[in-house]
Amino acid sequence: MNNVDKTDNSLIMLFNGAGVVAAYGLLGMSLWLSTEVPLATKGFWGIGILLLTLSLVNFVKYRFDNQQRVDRINRIEEARNEKLLEEHITDI
Repeated sequence: MNNVDKTDNSLIMLFNGAGVVAAYGLLGMSLWLSTEVPLATKGFWGIGILLLTLSLVNFVKYRFDNQQRVDRINRIEEARNEKLLEEHITDI
């Protein structure tokens, strides 16, 4: 079951990665072909887009890490409750 989830996630990650590459390619092409915009402005836009991407990656990573932390705490609490119930049943 874990292998199936891993395969699905890798396929989704591949699809999303291809989308990001396509978006960067099309954006770069549109910046390159726009003749009315000065080169300094194009560079500023490019830096802004790269920094936005970095921020979004960090945001998603921190959300994922927080969700893992919450899941880990829930598993520990479930194991503790299970142990307490088991001890209570064996005492009866």
